[in-house]
Amino acid sequence: MVYYKNALEDFIRRLTEKSEDYYDRIAQELGFRRYDFWLWDNRAKIYIYDDAKSYQDATGQPVWSVGCALAGEKTIHSYPYAEGFFETTLPHEMGHIIFREFVGFNNHAIPTWLEEGVASYQEISRRETASKIVEEAMKNGNFINLQRLATLNPQFMPDRGLVNLFYAESLSIVDYLIKKFGSDTFVTFCQALRDKRDLERAVSSSYNFSNLQELDDAWKKYLKK
Repeated sequence: MVYYKNALEDFIRRLTEKSEDYYDRIAQELGFRRYDFWLWDNRAKIYIYDDAKSYQDATGQPVWSVGCALAGEKTIHSYPYAEGFFETTLPHEMGHIIFREFVGFNNHAIPTWLEEGVASYQEISRRETASKIVEEAMKNGNFINLQRLATLNPQFMPDRGLVNLFYAESLSIVDYLIKKFGSDTFVTFCQALRDKRDLERAVSSSYNFSNLQELDDAWKKYLKK
């Protein structure tokens, strides 16, 4: 459902079509498509403000922000023709909502890297860029292991380069899990996260890893190949 005041009908029509397309693609790629967990009458609400200032005044977002989502409320906020909105912001924020609806909005077992990795994975153009960033980090010794990655939150990281690396590595882990083991296993992993509410138990019960360190080792070995 899209809410707006003065936005052009062409923009709203494109937004509606893109939202439907992204919903189908995201649910399919994550393996969620066969689960009727997001009915039409309970889908996300998208609020389109008249311009950037109206959007920032209403949401309290900084001037550089072009869109945001409140996953718990299942709402996305932006304004017409915000830079990169259709290509990056919209699929990213929809990824947050779809993932959280499956694993639980108040599930504290979900680390930031996993949630942001799933959301970033929805930005097709970002996948190739992320691969290059991770490859370069491994070469120059700046690569962040999974244990340290779990302690980081991009909202509190002043170093833009570190923020980019955080998102790139988070996307990389999700890409590894889906490509290496398939979307069905990823669904099993997400179900375990939903039910067990413990990351390490979810990993060990879904993948052939005894703990997170084994996942970290396998992921790095995969990247080196």
